[in-house]
Amino acid sequence: MKYFSVLVLLFVTAVAAARGRQERGEIMVDNISRSFVIYIPDGANATQKLPVLISLHGRFGTGAQMMTFADFRPIADREKFVIVCPDGIGKSWNAGLKTPANRKGINDVKFIDQLITYMLNTYHGDAQRVYVTGMSNGGFLSSRLACELPDRVAAIAAVGASMDKYQDYHPTKAIPVMYIQGTKDPLVPFDGVAKRGGGRGVIYSHADILKLWTDADGCSPAPAVTNLPDSSDDGTSVIKEEYTNLKTGVKVVGYTITDGGHTWPGGTQYLPKLMIGPVSHNMNACEVIWDFFKGYKLAE
Repeated sequence: MKYFSVLVLLFVTAVAAARGRQERGEIMVDNISRSFVIYIPDGANATQKLPVLISLHGRFGTGAQMMTFADFRPIADREKFVIVCPDGIGKSWNAGLKTPANRKGINDVKFIDQLITYMLNTYHGDAQRVYVTGMSNGGFLSSRLACELPDRVAAIAAVGASMDKYQDYHPTKAIPVMYIQGTKDPLVPFDGVAKRGGGRGVIYSHADILKLWTDADGCSPAPAVTNLPDSSDDGTSVIKEEYTNLKTGVKVVGYTITDGGHTWPGGTQYLPKLMIGPVSHNMNACEVIWDFFKGYKLAE
């Protein structure tokens, strides 16, 4: 299966024990109607500024599907944050790779920038605690946003994703980042080697994207390494690498899902293993990502 032909996602109908309310929103950006799904947690206090988690679907996905695929809603009810899952143009994002949104020149950085403003003004979001996560194509956009909106986004986490090497995206400011990647991902190669038009090395490997951000964030080059317990006996294992800037507390965290596929750890097997590889149940990506995010906020 060729890499960029299927930056897939999200044929999922999972049901969660969520108690809050869900609604749709829409804003105009560059004369294009941009839509999104919002989840307001159960028991939210209308006078309290809440963190905002932006969750970006993968190629062929939608915001509504992402809301259940990467299901942060029970955590949002418990921890009190707002979730917003936007819709990409042509079920895709312009993160540098050749997608419908990229070919049309859609400015998704501008869209997310304006979406943040909308969430702060309409849903009383906390400007210091806006976080972005994404799967696959959405994870690539998360990387781009870390480079281009570091004054608006407090931290990012990308799953099954990296960053396009040949676009003019580069870190401009220290920002906490997390990357979760399977070694048997057939769509986003762990080693970064992929073919496109005869070229190789289109994307950063998992190791290279961690080094890129470790250097940018001024972290120690020697990580703290943890082998997570094998609690599921599903044929996968998890290695955590944590790089820290001891002065600022900013961290770069990488999770290697050994023998894991193009999947969301703790999520569903949304397509056959032969197509995307296996899901690991040795960690819950939603819990891990939120635990990482809540430790950071932008300076006042």
